[in-house]
Amino acid sequence: MNDITGETAEETAVPAQPVDPRLLEILVCPLSKQPLVYDRDRGELISRAAGLAYPIRGGIPIMLPDEARALED
Repeated sequence: MNDITGETAEETAVPAQPVDPRLLEILVCPLSKQPLVYDRDRGELISRAAGLAYPIRGGIPIMLPDEARALED
């Protein structure tokens, strides 16, 4: 939550920028080395094999496991 405006990160998030489709074709999960699924609505790349969702910020996939969100079962 922002102390000044009282808004949460989701409320102040910048709309997702498109990711180059050619990049999506070659990216794999850094842990499992398996293909990723692009979730346009959430702005994430999903690794079902690793159970992680990698964020996309400013059109750039952040492929760091420490930055990834664990998927719910």
